[in-house]
Amino acid sequence: MRKILSLSLPLCMLSVLIATVSIAQPGSFRPPLLDCGIYEDAEIICNTRAPEDLEVTPDGRYLIIAKYGEGDDSPIDLFNLQTKEFTVMAISNDPRSDWGDAACTDTIAEQVSPHGLSLSQRNGGAWQLYVVNHNVRESMEMYELEQAGDSWGLTWRGCVFADVPYNDVAALPDGSFVATRPTAFLNEGDNLFSGEPTGNVVQWNASEGETVLPGTEIGYPNGVLVSEDGRYAYISGWTTSDYHKYDLNSQQQVAQVDLGFMPDNLTWTPNGKIMAAGIKGIDGNCPADSENPCLQGFNVVQIEPDNSVLTPIYDSRGRALINGVSVAIETGGNVYVGSFQGTRLVRFSR
Repeated sequence: MRKILSLSLPLCMLSVLIATVSIAQPGSFRPPLLDCGIYEDAEIICNTRAPEDLEVTPDGRYLIIAKYGEGDDSPIDLFNLQTKEFTVMAISNDPRSDWGDAACTDTIAEQVSPHGLSLSQRNGGAWQLYVVNHNVRESMEMYELEQAGDSWGLTWRGCVFADVPYNDVAALPDGSFVATRPTAFLNEGDNLFSGEPTGNVVQWNASEGETVLPGTEIGYPNGVLVSEDGRYAYISGWTTSDYHKYDLNSQQQVAQVDLGFMPDNLTWTPNGKIMAAGIKGIDGNCPADSENPCLQGFNVVQIEPDNSVLTPIYDSRGRALINGVSVAIETGGNVYVGSFQGTRLVRFSR
């Protein structure tokens, strides 16, 4: 999810966010980030850029990394979980009429500026990777993930144009998706952190296009997942520090839980639970530099999708491991934590 300072939204709203920071943690000093390496229960892995969202490849050997923002011509990386090396994902072009909006016929290739990701298996067996994009056009870019030797590559298949910028996405087997729109009705001068609703959640399919899901108007709706049976959507509220369960059939919220931190992206664990990660708060008084020490503290929790019971997973305990945490994903007995800024991942054992 995009946020404040060098982080968020459509870039045209950046000045609005800087002016509205009002959530504070005690004190105004934050220590500098720790160097890359192992610190007790955590390992800092460097040499990436703003790994805002993460997915695990079907073979469990790599992380797919959405490198947030515009910074180079390698927007999506693969991280080898064994060698700890980052490589650029190759993107080829082969559009298909049954992927996305028929009006979207041209790829933007490596110009994509990725945000939220969603990897799932499409009806028929293809692996689809949906990528929220903020460069050249506001869109949902749709790729097929295909094996390339012992690695993976992407083939662009289509897109959906966004009237309002998306943040995160959950791709469904029939090619449709559910996506968050955190600034759908945020106006210039509004206080982002007032706790008032700023956006909503939409559902898109090829026959009906995009429709707003009623009752999803919350404070900065951020991460989103959909249950395997397509019945429920799970949504994080960033500025309201909470989690929402939404019934897509009856189109109403059925559960809400306060998390005590600002949850960003949501991911599935190998045992079918939901993992939420995010920063503990924003100190509007501490001086910001390129690493933004105001955003270091983070939490990771597990949520039971059936009854919304929380289990704490990890607390950074004030250590300067990483800034701007936006995602945590579990694979192979380890959890990998990414952020919307900086040059690092954090790994810890589950």
